[in-house]
Amino acid sequence: MKAVFFDFVGTLITKEGENVTHQNIVREVLKRAGREDLDYVRLWEEYEAESSAMFRELAGKPYVRIREVDTKAMRKVAGRYGFSVPDDFWEISITMHERFGELFPDAVETIKTLKALGLHVGIITDSDNDYIEAHLRALGIYDLFDSITTSEDAGFYKPHEMPFRLALKRASVGGGEAIYVGDNPSKDCVGAKKVGMMSILLDPDGAKRELWGNCDFVVSKLSEVVEIVKGLMGK
Repeated sequence: MKAVFFDFVGTLITKEGENVTHQNIVREVLKRAGREDLDYVRLWEEYEAESSAMFRELAGKPYVRIREVDTKAMRKVAGRYGFSVPDDFWEISITMHERFGELFPDAVETIKTLKALGLHVGIITDSDNDYIEAHLRALGIYDLFDSITTSEDAGFYKPHEMPFRLALKRASVGGGEAIYVGDNPSKDCVGAKKVGMMSILLDPDGAKRELWGNCDFVVSKLSEVVEIVKGLMGK
């Protein structure tokens, strides 16, 4: 075992923090539009539904800028209520992610421990480059990673093999020498398997039990990744 790669949203940062971030994005949009009379939670739920549906359609397909997808989702919601989305919507989005993003409590220690074992530690994520860099810098962990590979870099979204192949190339390791940690069995575990990588599913509440079979290991917290990796290194 020579390398460990992580997904980002839902794996290193919490989905709860992401929800708060997106709620504040919607609140800022409503403030700019002079429509603070609207229920921002309701509009956030509609925005999430639109955005999630669009990204499900993009799984495994050629890369489209996330800024365009998110902006389109917000505009669809805004159109229902008769207001406009600011031209700097993406800048608002990045600012709110910088402000409200929340790491899992054991994320930093897990990363540092893996690096201390002499492993290449990287990220493979469906993301625009400006988003992931700004977010990681705001969290204070940008410099902890040896490589960061995005769907923008690879030209495809997970579970297409290209993001995983590019990450392996950047780390100068083979698929059998690496493991991927993610929270989506269908995208993360399946994509890793395509290039010969092992996979670890982070499933804190056991909510994805029916898809555990896609993954090699399942953990409830990130710190458990260290013991799995140590065991594989011992082999």
